[in-house]
Amino acid sequence: MAATPPIYVVSGGVGTSGMQLTRTALAQFPNGDVSVIVVPHVRSEEQLEQIVEQAASRQGIVVHTLVDTVLRSQLIDLARHNHIAAIDLIGPLLQRLSGLLGRQPLGQPGLYRKLREQDLRRIEAIEFAVEHDDGKRAHELLSAEIVLTGVSRVGKTPLSIYLATMGWKVANVPLVKDLNPPSELFEMDSRCVIGLTIEPGQLITYRQRRTHHMGVSANLPYADPTELLEELDYAHQIFRRGRFRVVDTTNKPIEESADEIIGQLGRRLSYRPV
Repeated sequence: MAATPPIYVVSGGVGTSGMQLTRTALAQFPNGDVSVIVVPHVRSEEQLEQIVEQAASRQGIVVHTLVDTVLRSQLIDLARHNHIAAIDLIGPLLQRLSGLLGRQPLGQPGLYRKLREQDLRRIEAIEFAVEHDDGKRAHELLSAEIVLTGVSRVGKTPLSIYLATMGWKVANVPLVKDLNPPSELFEMDSRCVIGLTIEPGQLITYRQRRTHHMGVSANLPYADPTELLEELDYAHQIFRRGRFRVVDTTNKPIEESADEIIGQLGRRLSYRPV
């Protein structure tokens, strides 16, 4: 049996949209063994000539999402001349939108992906924060842009997630008295590590509230004032050892603490998320 002719997806960008739509259409034809060949970043007539020549030699068809009107017109003419089908997925829509909006399209490939980059970065940052919460995957700390560290209930997790929604890749590491933090914490650029602290009275309140929600005794060492002071002292020893900047979260809304953290980094580093 002769092989099914291939489909060439031609794009000025990475070709994701054309490939997805082609795959969606092919799903309506189960067991159809069709090869889909994505040809991205097409910028010249010479590239188009090569694509059409190859498609013609294999009796394939071309599906294209070229937003450049000149290239799109050239591809249509080449396909007609070589007697192959060329399916324009974007041209008719652009034409209709041009009439609806009363202006011409920019014709620049890759704009959709650029517009989505900030959203994609946020999603990736949030996933990173969740995967690296509470000391998890400490061996990957060097991949973080910010590392928050401090004792339990000082605000590490909510601050990590909030900063992640702004595009920062944040990990957080809990500090527990008499337990050494992961060695990776001290391998980080110390300018990227923020130690979080809080007034003892407020921390006691938070921990008592936590024990109440958990249904356990408030007399545990977790909420004991003496134990708590020792924990905070231990945390500050770690901060000094690593030469980490410190942010006090006492009586501060999460937005204010986050702004202070970003301010610390902004003064010490020359980058911010896209």
